Amino acid sequence: MPKSTIAILGVYLFFALLELWRTNLFGKGEQTRDDGIVEAVSMIMLLAITQPAIVFTSAALMSVVAPGLDGALAGMNVFAAIALFLVVDDMTQYWWHRASHTFPWLYNLHRAHHDARYMSVRLVYRNNIIYYAMMPGLWFAGVLLYMGLDWVYAGYLVVKMAVIIGAHSDVAWDRPLYRIKWLSPVMWVVERTISTPATHHAHHGRHADDPAVNYKGNFGNLLFFWDVLFGTAKITRTYPVSYGVENLAPATLGQQLLWPIFPENKEEAPEQVGEEAAATAA
Repeated sequence: MPKSTIAILGVYLFFALLELWRTNLFGKGEQTRDDGIVEAVSMIMLLAITQPAIVFTSAALMSVVAPGLDGALAGMNVFAAIALFLVVDDMTQYWWHRASHTFPWLYNLHRAHHDARYMSVRLVYRNNIIYYAMMPGLWFAGVLLYMGLDWVYAGYLVVKMAVIIGAHSDVAWDRPLYRIKWLSPVMWVVERTISTPATHHAHHGRHADDPAVNYKGNFGNLLFFWDVLFGTAKITRTYPVSYGVENLAPATLGQQLLWPIFPENKEEAPEQVGEEAAATAA
């Protein structure tokens, strides 16, 4: 097993144990039987099948269309390589995520991530199986791996996943730091640079009238800077009262994992269907 994978699993386990100790990892408020199934299936599919398949397929396609680029960037300056990953992986994921809250058909592939009525490390990989298979950033990263930047990607991914895992945890690491007055200028920079629990929890908030909620913004994954740059940032240093999706009937297990193979919940009332379209296209 690669050292980077071990490091990511270590970070995930750290936050999972923290939640187990502090907030009951396996007994979140308002959770349903389907929640655990969606989280387990989507996580296993991404890590064991989807992501490795994308890396393999990217390399196979590149070997056909551009065989001369194999290892072409192996000697690239490390800082330039990191900047490249931030643009082709993290920034494209920002736009992919933003598009998922703009176009109703794409929102159906992402909705599972927001159906949970709680925050937790359990949500990190929770998405429709097809959502990750279509994510441009994963394919671009696969191309860069083919071009010889695997050594940079390993470290980059550890840092990125550490930020994302920490931002989803309901044991908010930034909360105690906000209480320390002399750290306020430092936190001002931090919260505008990377995703923190406060800024990312805002994206998962349930009610639009909650001042701490920004469901149509705060899309950043590793860098929150993309939200600042593209005008979708909301920073309150507070946390939503509740989490989930407002005005929508619960999605079925099949819909969460494999829409459009399993279509929308047929039990939704007509007005709820209309609200769903408004929620995603507004």
